[in-house]
Amino acid sequence: MHGPVQLFTVVALVSLPTVMYGGYALMGLLKRGQLTDAQRSLFRAGHAHAGVLLVLALVALQILDRTGLTDPLRWVVCFLLLFGVLAQSGGFFLAMLRTRAGRSITTAGAVLLGAALLVTAYGVAFP
Repeated sequence: MHGPVQLFTVVALVSLPTVMYGGYALMGLLKRGQLTDAQRSLFRAGHAHAGVLLVLALVALQILDRTGLTDPLRWVVCFLLLFGVLAQSGGFFLAMLRTRAGRSITTAGAVLLGAALLVTAYGVAFP
């Protein structure tokens, strides 16, 4: 492991405890009854997406490290993964604030993640 893959693996691993804390914070909010039903659903969706997508990013980074892609292209994939995870999960949290941007940001995150995975798949298929 080297270069951007190593750096972004560290970023993803360090980010996982923040998702764990998010679960703890959610439990506290639920116990105090501070969220509406809609907010609770959006918080859960954002929290779940963040955790699952970080694990997906960790797997994708390990696969990316074994491809024949150039370092500049690896940097692009790493940034697509990072911003994709942040945007897709973060969009749910923004939607809790009743902003219209939440849905668009969640969709943009999905597009970024899809692009990262397709480029990684290309690197696997054509080493």
